[in-house]
Amino acid sequence: MYLLLNLNASLKGYSLLFLMNIIKLSAIHSTNDYLKELSAMRHVDNFTIAIAEHQTQGKGQMGTRWEAEHGKNLTFSVLVKDLLLEINAIFYLNAAVAVSIVETLEKFNMPGLAIKWPNDILAGNKKLGGILIENNIRSNGEIHSVVGIGINVNQTEFEGLPKATSLALIAAKEFDKNDVMIAVAENLKRNLSLLLHKDTDAIWDKYLLKLYKKNVPMTFEREGMRFMGIIKGVSKSGSLEVQLEDDSIAHYKVKEVQLLY
Repeated sequence: MYLLLNLNASLKGYSLLFLMNIIKLSAIHSTNDYLKELSAMRHVDNFTIAIAEHQTQGKGQMGTRWEAEHGKNLTFSVLVKDLLLEINAIFYLNAAVAVSIVETLEKFNMPGLAIKWPNDILAGNKKLGGILIENNIRSNGEIHSVVGIGINVNQTEFEGLPKATSLALIAAKEFDKNDVMIAVAENLKRNLSLLLHKDTDAIWDKYLLKLYKKNVPMTFEREGMRFMGIIKGVSKSGSLEVQLEDDSIAHYKVKEVQLLY
């Protein structure tokens, strides 16, 4: 079951400067899949948001599962259309989403925020949230994207997940999930407007500023082999740039290398 809300006013102190269609779902297999299936069947307005109290098959990067306790966390997806016109600009969307989440969590006084390449959100050394973006390139060259966002909000137990944390664990209090979602949506809308107008420098600079373990010697693993390297940055196409022991710079795509931390 779902409820479609059309918001164009203030909500609990957050000024909504844009129109949002919000579809609230009690339970769904995946909000990303839901938006993709819905947009395949009929017209869906740009920036429509699908939010679920519970996802039975939430997805992470490269087919991994996103596990969340029922009703405790934020799991939502946003349909973004007519934004990116060039395939080599797709990672700008990842950067804008990650930065939008960090900017939101900074307002909620979360300490030690960082973006672990390509798009995990950390507080200290623990995972607070994650992003999954799925792109569909249309026959006319347009790119329609479904942006999936998961943020651990009020869950306090993460059995078998020692590197997971939540807003409630960090702040020792519960949060209104809707407040967090609206704040993320506002920041995302603003940053997507910058992308639309090709004003990407501020977004890119903040993404790199918040890049986890940048310029710090770390251990990596690739195809079962471990090696030392230093993260120097991320290319505009989304590859991780790692300085190796011989001072050469290697470029790794998503899932080609794992940062051990």
